[in-house]
Amino acid sequence: MRRSRNHKIIAGVCGGIADSLGWSPTVVRVLWLLLSLIPGPLWVAYVIMWILVPKAPAVRY
Repeated sequence: MRRSRNHKIIAGVCGGIADSLGWSPTVVRVLWLLLSLIPGPLWVAYVIMWILVPKAPAVRY
C-alpha cells in the first residue's frame, strides 16, 4: 500500500487504502468518518499510517 498522490485530501491515507482495495476513495472516507465516531484509536492509526506508509511514486509523462 502507498499513500495516494491523486486521491488526497489530508495525507492520502484513505485514497491509498481505496486504491489498494479497488474501492472509491469517497466510500473509504465515509467509512473512516463513521468509524472515527466510535471511541477508539482510529485517529492515532491515521497519523501512524501518515508517517509510516510511503507516498506513491510520482507519475512521469
